[in-house]
Amino acid sequence: MSDVNTELAWTPAHQLREMIANREISPVEITQTALDRIDKFNDQLNAYLAVIPEEALETARAAEQAVMDGDDLGLLHGVPTSIKDLEPMKGVRFTSGSLIYTDRIADEDSLSVTRIKDAGAVILGKTNTSEYGHIGTNENRLGDACRNPWNTERTSGASSGGAGSSVAAGITALAQGSDGAGSIRIPAGLCGVYGIKATQGRVPRYSTGIDSWHWFNYSNIGPLARDVTDAAMMLQVLAGPHPDAEHLTIQEDPPDYIASLGRGVKGLRIAYSPDLGGVAVDPEVRDVVAKAAQSFEEMGAIVEEPGFKIDSPEAMFDLLMTIWRCRTFSTNGHLLEQRELLTDYLRDGLEGGQKVTGEELWDAYSRLEFYRHYVQEFFEGYDLLLTPTLATPAFKVGEHPNVIGGQSVPDKLWGFTPFTYPFNMCGNPAATAPAGFSSDGLPIGLHIVGRWGDEETVLAASKAFEDARPWSDKKPVGFE
Repeated sequence: MSDVNTELAWTPAHQLREMIANREISPVEITQTALDRIDKFNDQLNAYLAVIPEEALETARAAEQAVMDGDDLGLLHGVPTSIKDLEPMKGVRFTSGSLIYTDRIADEDSLSVTRIKDAGAVILGKTNTSEYGHIGTNENRLGDACRNPWNTERTSGASSGGAGSSVAAGITALAQGSDGAGSIRIPAGLCGVYGIKATQGRVPRYSTGIDSWHWFNYSNIGPLARDVTDAAMMLQVLAGPHPDAEHLTIQEDPPDYIASLGRGVKGLRIAYSPDLGGVAVDPEVRDVVAKAAQSFEEMGAIVEEPGFKIDSPEAMFDLLMTIWRCRTFSTNGHLLEQRELLTDYLRDGLEGGQKVTGEELWDAYSRLEFYRHYVQEFFEGYDLLLTPTLATPAFKVGEHPNVIGGQSVPDKLWGFTPFTYPFNMCGNPAATAPAGFSSDGLPIGLHIVGRWGDEETVLAASKAFEDARPWSDKKPVGFE
């Protein structure tokens, strides 16, 4: 691969879009570069479950012609990207990370795919995911686990694991993911890229082909990117109401996310919590994130440590699992008819949901409302909350830690994620930004949580942090 093409691979999407519009470069060349990198690296990473080179190059040629014809260009015009394989894309393999659906082909586009296509993006294929997005690491029965470019013995995180791996390896500048309990922020944090989950309902999710669609859904479609501006562009494309979407969709038009990026953080009141009142955290993570939080003071914000406190880690995890497993069984209980084809974790989740009683579910929803009220009151005094994104850096594939920082965790499959899922349950916007590295060279993320409905401040703070402590020049060895 030429030096020019390698440089293209690491160019931010917003710059590629500008270069395309100015006829400085062809979308075909950019797309071919991305496809070449998939050919070169996917055997190591297993980031893609399906690649569609012919369709991608056809879209790229059409994008080039649109520029030559002087047509209006979308925000992502000619920029290569990917779709997580929990979203259907017409005519393309759609597995949901499940061996049961290894040969399924989608017969329609989901709403997010339609919006990404309408913005002019070039879709390269479908990225890897845990089965039905059910855990935060990317193992399924379709093949090898998805791997982390910073160390291919380590997990990429999940369930948007392929998206995070693709962006970190310089295959795409940005990627579509979804986040039901941290599934954008987990792989973004572990792979050293940026990811944002908007306020619940800001990005509608609808398709008759999405088995997990449900009236009450923690999951949010959103971007992973190496650059905050790129993430803001994709979020702008994805956000906004739609008449066919779930009824919890926010009905107002979204704000101008790109315009918000220059606001900075001066004068903001920011809370910092290293452990949400008692969850297990690796000491290196705590130290790196503390220094990152301090940088916000240096940028003019007021940073305090007021003691944000969730329920006990065990109680919060039980709350998540009661609702999560019950919803999973209600939408996908039929999968138990082929339980021999399921991963252990999805089978256990479905069977656990089958056992939830009405009393247990009612109690969980009641506790959920108390927790949401607590978070709403907390943010009356603060513009943002900073925490670690995850309790540990990336660990070896299949070796989930059950003790972190000398403290036992409630469940080893989820114990490294105590900072992410609480903010799915209350619906607040939350992002992860690269904050530094562990002693063995693995990325550590800073979690930036905002008030309900206020992605603008989260993005503005993320951009200010990116400008103060740039990260996009840092590339994993072997993928430069």
